Amino acid sequence: MRVYAQRVGVLSGGLLFPALSMADWGVNMTPGVTGTSNDIFNLHMTIFWICVAIGVVVFGVMFWSIIAHRKSQGAKPANFHENTMVEVLWTLIPLVILVIMAIPATATLVDMYDTTESDIDIKVTGYQWRWQYEYINDDFGYFSSLTTPADQINNRQAKGENYLLEVDKPMVVPVGKKIRFLLTANDVIHSWWVPDFGFKKDAIPGFINEAWTRVDKPGIYRGQCAELCGKDHGFMPVVVKAVPEEEYNTWVAEQKEAAEKERQLTEKDWTMEELMERGETTYATNCVACHQADGSGAPPAFPALKGSAIATGDMAAHIDVVVNGVSGTAMQAFGSQLSEADLAAIITYERNAWGNNVGDMVTPKEIFDYKNEQ
Repeated sequence: MRVYAQRVGVLSGGLLFPALSMADWGVNMTPGVTGTSNDIFNLHMTIFWICVAIGVVVFGVMFWSIIAHRKSQGAKPANFHENTMVEVLWTLIPLVILVIMAIPATATLVDMYDTTESDIDIKVTGYQWRWQYEYINDDFGYFSSLTTPADQINNRQAKGENYLLEVDKPMVVPVGKKIRFLLTANDVIHSWWVPDFGFKKDAIPGFINEAWTRVDKPGIYRGQCAELCGKDHGFMPVVVKAVPEEEYNTWVAEQKEAAEKERQLTEKDWTMEELMERGETTYATNCVACHQADGSGAPPAFPALKGSAIATGDMAAHIDVVVNGVSGTAMQAFGSQLSEADLAAIITYERNAWGNNVGDMVTPKEIFDYKNEQ
């Protein structure tokens, strides 16, 4: 009852004192940090002032007519049916205005859709509920997932500065280079949106949409999935880090080296402790949204793993579920999303966490062989 009274008090205060409850209020677009976003902003302002001028003229004439020709001043209404000149004018003037507005709008749209002569190509794939970024020119990629702590989401901890807009691995791009995005999705329709870049593009399964940008200044730019894509739609942020070209080249070299090391992990002799440690981290990033941190799940859509027949039963069946998913359910196929090391670690962790204690383990080499046999 006390909590209910507190909520009513806060709501009443917000309604009585709206200026105090207003966090960041504005009525206009922002210019953004790209040439395209600035062109859109300038176009918006041009059209806005044209509309203001039209409104001033139309309403000015209307109010002048009402006041100057009112009945109390002895005005007599005119009686006429047609005036060819007036009809021609009220057709030509709007036509000219529309042409004037269409010229800069068309030029901006043509530029927005021109994805040719790009310097870097990045494939963006939407998953429930995270993004995969593949740098096509440099042959590496990674997933970008939300890192806002569950305690903040569940109101057990104060919200951070970038609440629900922070990820473990942001997209990194160089400033001053034309970046082409190839956008698609693995499951449902998503939408990749960074307001500062001046575009929003849907990511649709089975289709490739294109967009491009050229960031003018270094910085971190945040956005979100802008399509209702499921229960965790609000937990699918976009973070792009724009850096100088030299720093970007260094980062690319590091990522390519890390990708090569990841590929070599299938040849390593793993211990149970190493797989459990990696599995706990990988599970928290990829599985916890559906199956919960304690493996209890959210039945019936997301079954429990704690004590389940899959996690405590036949190893081959467990591998098949994780690698290939389960058709007709929310269980995704992680075989193409995660490395062999991550797949082995997750399966090992699920079979030995939360009291399951099966005692067996699967190695990255076994996952690699299983994929090749399919």
